[in-house]
Amino acid sequence: MHTPHVLDIMTRNPASVGPSDSLRTVIQSMRSHKCRRLPVVDNGRLVGIVSDRDVRRALNSPFVLHERSEDEALLDGVVVAECMTPDPLTLPPQAPVVEAAQLMRDRKIGGVPIVEGGRLVGIVTETDLLNCLIKLCGG
Repeated sequence: MHTPHVLDIMTRNPASVGPSDSLRTVIQSMRSHKCRRLPVVDNGRLVGIVSDRDVRRALNSPFVLHERSEDEALLDGVVVAECMTPDPLTLPPQAPVVEAAQLMRDRKIGGVPIVEGGRLVGIVTETDLLNCLIKLCGG
């Protein structure tokens, strides 16, 4: 049995957003793609990652008091660049799956963008790792 690589389990060509996209766009994309994080791509280059947690923090900051009616304005007025994690950790497609799992465990992150030649080619998430484990265990 060969050692699985990230290439074997990653979600290829994942949905992504741009740094100037609104939080409304992020939420809509996450819902339609059934995901909790999106790579942020600018001119084909990975520049960040935005998670559902980042969106919640931006909309529900304990430091900014606002009326619920202002949520609509926030959804359209706050852009990805203001709440994303810039320059996220990445792995190449040839990385062993165990390296992705260790990175995610050690850094307490739920997904790792996969980059080859400076371009986003995939993402590995907790779900991908669990599916790999199930397959390896004969499930």
